[in-house]
Amino acid sequence: MNTETKKDTFTTTNPADGSTLATYNYMSDETVDKKIEASHEAFLDWRHRSFEDRGKIIQSIGEELQHYKTELAELMTDEMGKLLSQSKQEIDICTAVCDFAATQAETELKTEYRELANGAKGRISYAPIGIIYGIQPWNYPSYQVIRYAITNLMAGNSVLLKHASNVTGTAKLLESVFKAAGLPDGLFTVLVINHEQSDAIIKHKLVRGVTLTGSPEAGKIIGEKAGSQLKKSVLELGSNDAYLILEDADIELAVKESVKGRIYNNGETCIAAKRFIAVDAVYDAFKEAFVKAMSELKTGNPKAEDTDLGPMARADLREKLHEQLTESVSKGATILCGGELMTGDGYYYPATVLEHVKQGQPAYDDELFGPIASLIRAKDDEDAMRIANDSRFGLGGGIFSKNVDRAVNLAEKYFDTGMIFINSFGLADPQMPFGGVKDSGFGREHGGFGLKEFVNIKAVTIAKN
Repeated sequence: MNTETKKDTFTTTNPADGSTLATYNYMSDETVDKKIEASHEAFLDWRHRSFEDRGKIIQSIGEELQHYKTELAELMTDEMGKLLSQSKQEIDICTAVCDFAATQAETELKTEYRELANGAKGRISYAPIGIIYGIQPWNYPSYQVIRYAITNLMAGNSVLLKHASNVTGTAKLLESVFKAAGLPDGLFTVLVINHEQSDAIIKHKLVRGVTLTGSPEAGKIIGEKAGSQLKKSVLELGSNDAYLILEDADIELAVKESVKGRIYNNGETCIAAKRFIAVDAVYDAFKEAFVKAMSELKTGNPKAEDTDLGPMARADLREKLHEQLTESVSKGATILCGGELMTGDGYYYPATVLEHVKQGQPAYDDELFGPIASLIRAKDDEDAMRIANDSRFGLGGGIFSKNVDRAVNLAEKYFDTGMIFINSFGLADPQMPFGGVKDSGFGREHGGFGLKEFVNIKAVTIAKN
């Protein structure tokens, strides 16, 4: 948990044992202004560098991430509690993001040509716009940064980062990685700042775009602040993703993937499986196997190889999760396994399954950002889809069915989310767009789409001679 020791400092804490990791000082307003100006100056040169030149440096960043892999993974686990094995996996996807952006940006952002009706010729080009300010969360301390920063750097922009304070160490280490890879000074800048300073950055005349990954509540605030300055924003917010277990599902596969989908990253993932909607014909079979699998998970030291579930990132997050469970139970939900606050050091919470989940309960309506699964019975496939879409969120979801063609049809025509995973659980892939609809935000990252979020799409018309 982050605890401010005085107005200009804060400390970070290891969630596995509650020990203090480090103390940091907030930057002065003068320092922040100088860094913004330096970022703009760096952009003025970087925007004219070729895709080939940018790509070499971006791929070098990917390589340096591997050189720093052990150090970064250990630090991420210390700062937010994810399993060490998953911290290492996170670095691998960061390198994949670098490779994809470096090799695909020139194709995605190449000039397009149009033959116009009046005989004129049209050119459509994609020009970088300047400084992009990223406000990022703690749950994927490296990936969340790499996801927006690398894309925007390849597009020719410069990047500012305000990371979650409890992963400040990771932010600063990433800055060292970028520097070691040869990225020119000023293009990637970590700002250790408070909320008031962050608001001033959004208003700064040199800042051209804002991207946030966070809660819907934070998204509304940042979206409003960016909009009031007429600045483009991309918001990747929360969700309560539904996974549908249809009548023809492979139950063993569905259970295996659903458990992974719920407890990966200690359940603290925006695109995690959260509501599990099984049709009546297979509900009991899925329930029995799912509860058994969840109850057998081992919670403990995130650096131990036999641990399935590490601690939650902060004490306040665990408290909120348990409050959501308590309210859900008071409104009719039933605990099938887990559900009790664990004693001892660290912010641990057991893998938990709730049944009799319905509207009006946090377990149905809200995002439970931790290892609690909501089990819901549906009459049939149509009813399951109705329940899945009965949500203010729309980030991801899943369908388990042996009839893949039918599952694809349901996903593309009826599932009101940005991402759907068939017979698997959701993890990001650099080649596929990432983002959602409704209260899960707007805009896309990855898949080439993120490269066009913060560029000026220029239309140049050349008159017929």
